[in-house]
Amino acid sequence: MAKLTAAEMIEAIKELTVVELNDLVKACEEEFGVSAAAGVVVAAAGPAAEVEEKTEFNVELTEVGPNKVKVIKVVREATGLGLKEAKEVVDGAPSIVKADAAKAEAEEIKAKLEAEGAKVTLK
Repeated sequence: MAKLTAAEMIEAIKELTVVELNDLVKACEEEFGVSAAAGVVVAAAGPAAEVEEKTEFNVELTEVGPNKVKVIKVVREATGLGLKEAKEVVDGAPSIVKADAAKAEAEEIKAKLEAEGAKVTLK
């Protein structure tokens, strides 16, 4: 059997009726284990909606590090918690230090905690 070029295949497809084209698509789906519907859904979705930039973050203390006392002080300063409550947050790591903090505030808290040797993630 001679190989057809892409242009020859397209010309052959153009000559098919809608029913024949539908049968061809079904045969290709069965032969190759794919679905033409997935491509249609993606194409119908249009351009992706712009992703909103996140403005509020949860500051999570993942690891305390070697300076536990200094980390407790930073947690107290950042949250306004008492000594006992701040110690519980630090001892319970990984834990949320501050929820729904503004981006600048979250980055500031993260920098202060990391300066004391703690590991922090913003979520």
